[in-house]
Amino acid sequence: MSGAYILVVDDEPDIRGLVQEILQDEGYRVAVAENGERARQIMREGRPDLVFLDIWMPDVDGITLLKEWGESGDLPCPIIMMSGHGTVETAVEATRLGAYDFLEKPLSLAKLLLTVERALEADRLQQENIGLRSQASQPVEPIGKSATMHRLREQVRRIAVHDTWVLITGEPGSGRETFARFLHTQSPRRSSPFVKVAVSAIPRENAARELFGSEQDGQIRYGIFEQARGGTLFLDEVADMDVEAQSHLLGALEKNAFVRVGGSEPVPINARIVAATQVNLAEMVKQGEFREELFFHLNVVPLHVPPLREHTEDISDLLSYYVDHFSIHERLPYRHFDVRAQNFLRNYGWPGNVRELKNLVQRLMILGTAEEIGLDDVQGALAVSSRGSQGSGGSPLPLNLDQPLRQAREDFEKLYLEYQLDKYKGNVSRVAQEVGMERTHLYRKMRAVGIEIKERKP
Repeated sequence: MSGAYILVVDDEPDIRGLVQEILQDEGYRVAVAENGERARQIMREGRPDLVFLDIWMPDVDGITLLKEWGESGDLPCPIIMMSGHGTVETAVEATRLGAYDFLEKPLSLAKLLLTVERALEADRLQQENIGLRSQASQPVEPIGKSATMHRLREQVRRIAVHDTWVLITGEPGSGRETFARFLHTQSPRRSSPFVKVAVSAIPRENAARELFGSEQDGQIRYGIFEQARGGTLFLDEVADMDVEAQSHLLGALEKNAFVRVGGSEPVPINARIVAATQVNLAEMVKQGEFREELFFHLNVVPLHVPPLREHTEDISDLLSYYVDHFSIHERLPYRHFDVRAQNFLRNYGWPGNVRELKNLVQRLMILGTAEEIGLDDVQGALAVSSRGSQGSGGSPLPLNLDQPLRQAREDFEKLYLEYQLDKYKGNVSRVAQEVGMERTHLYRKMRAVGIEIKERKP
């Protein structure tokens, strides 16, 4: 995407203009402010990637602004202080408040540009580390050599170069987030943030504040949309968004801008929206459970991720990938699956898809001791994982697959939630934490699949 956006705050026109010209010559986008009040206004209009902030100004000093911008937590971006009358005490105070660096005037051109590069790189690495921690078990690229996976990867690469919004569909655990991250890494936005939002985790009463941020008493809190500025915003399980949040999101997408809670100025959207869902949104629209206009906004380019049972030829590659992953990242003893175990797993139904396979590999590597994982090990682990969600016959396929996909999915969700309720003795709060859903959405889901909660309370 375009160069980093830098704000230069200085009351001296010559210095302000000089720094602006130097940075623009280097390909950066630059805004300037002649005083603290104008700096506040620009910060309200949109979060910059970096700020040059003079300490001594006529209306409000830079240290005061630094305190303001850091009051709600971390500073919104790297801030480089500037002063021609700086003291050691001032520099120490600025550093204590989170400033990245302190430059003395007259400014050295070489040092200025080097400091900008280092500050932006340090911020990028920090965001990248946060992203890596959140995707520690996510493969960089979808795994598999099958024709299905090859076609999907090529489809994503073609979509990625066009800055369109994408709706990814697929069963739980099929790899929708992996494909969303792969889309981001193949796009021109790859050097900017990938921000994942579990829609069901957004508190209903604070949906607008979480999405768009807020302004109060001069304090700006940047919401999810601005955290993803320049990058990709991944809305996971968008079908779980309640009606009010849908309205907030639709209004922003229609105007391609939003207003922070308590604010008055519109902020342009500068993020690619990628949404994911396990349900048929078109069917939800027909039933009046999802806004039709929002569906059309999100569904610009549809991408369907098939269940693992439709590309079982990739199972060997997936087993190898996760064995290596857990050996390296969790220091588990290396084990390999023998031929009989692999043949059995290729014929298994995988109701939990790739996520179930990953969990199975981890379980077997933790509990086993022998270097080879055999058929008995696999069958035993699958029996344990499915106990409580299948009949007494012990079949690894407790679902009736000879029925429409929607009904099969509902049956699986019911079995899954019943298992979690049994596991936590009817404690809905614990189940909500385990499955990653807000309690309100969990209650709604349980009602939809026919689970009566009061019968399970101890």
